[in-house]
Amino acid sequence: MNLIIAGDLAPTESNMHLFNSADITTLFGEELLEVWNSADYRILNLEVPLSNKEEPIPKYGPNLIAPTETFNGIKALKPSLVTLANNHILDQGIQGLNTTVNLFNETGIPFVGVGDNLNEATKPFILQHQGIKIGVYACAENEFSIATSKTAGVNPFDPLLSLDHIASLKEKCDYVIVLHHGGKEHYRYPSPYLKKVCRRMTEKGADFVVCQHSHCIGSYEDFKGSTIVYGQGNFLFDYSKKNEFWETSLLIKLNFTNVLTVDYIPLVKKDNGVRLAVDKGEHILKEFQLRSKEILEEGFIEEKYQEFAKESFQSYIRKLSGFNKWLTRIDRRLLNGMLLRNKYSRKKLLAIENTIESEAHRELILKGLHLENKE
Repeated sequence: MNLIIAGDLAPTESNMHLFNSADITTLFGEELLEVWNSADYRILNLEVPLSNKEEPIPKYGPNLIAPTETFNGIKALKPSLVTLANNHILDQGIQGLNTTVNLFNETGIPFVGVGDNLNEATKPFILQHQGIKIGVYACAENEFSIATSKTAGVNPFDPLLSLDHIASLKEKCDYVIVLHHGGKEHYRYPSPYLKKVCRRMTEKGADFVVCQHSHCIGSYEDFKGSTIVYGQGNFLFDYSKKNEFWETSLLIKLNFTNVLTVDYIPLVKKDNGVRLAVDKGEHILKEFQLRSKEILEEGFIEEKYQEFAKESFQSYIRKLSGFNKWLTRIDRRLLNGMLLRNKYSRKKLLAIENTIESEAHRELILKGLHLENKE
């Protein structure tokens, strides 16, 4: 049997009317739907809460929402399983999560990765097909959607717990798939830490791991008999305009025979929908394979990530600076970052580094921030 995994899906303003009317042929095209429907099982990540009531939570970043009527298009895709373990599913609070979950419960479409509390959110889903058991474990990096012991939300990746969850699932199943909503947006390679995490997941029993958060096609590696994909891109998410990272993506097809094999099916955005990549498909896969060879080179991941960190550093520091939009623009365009450099001496940067890197300091300041933001 075979199983297809799709990336992030979110109805947006540009195509909500097509989701409302379940016009999936216009959204996805006949050729793509033929491939999608040919699979025995189909999994996708729903990256937005479905609700008709706006109750945005306090957070950094956009609060996504799509009306419940867009569920018509999702239902028409006939997914076998939907993961809700991502950083946006709680954007409209508990009510947004509840209305989304209720839609799936009413139609009998199973979901994974969320729950009324942390214990419920950690529970996996097990597919059974002709005597084969396939366990699906879904988790996300810690952002604003995470469940707690007392509140609903997403299953967070916790290295002290999640790896044990995977090992326990492997004891019950022939195969284990991990859907990990993690990695840096618009970065096509794993960070050194992400590589370590995903490799450890395979050592604990995962046969296939896919990271779905980056909104771009990344790279993959075969590790000790398992496969890890560091970024598959979106399924359909018409949100970021004129962004090269959002223009292409992959469907991942897992074939369960005597051994697990993996096929990659390239996609391209077309207007407010998505299509099979016919003309560009060979080029997309060639670039994907090239990056996948690069990450196997000794020291490549560390060097590439160091370059990325240098490029990204100022944007992170500016978030802490308190500069408003206009002062930031003046400093960047006219003063070449002089104001930012004057604000942060080496001693101040060392203090920030120590606060973030030290476990004791990080835990305490995060708890303080949680309390302050609640108040």
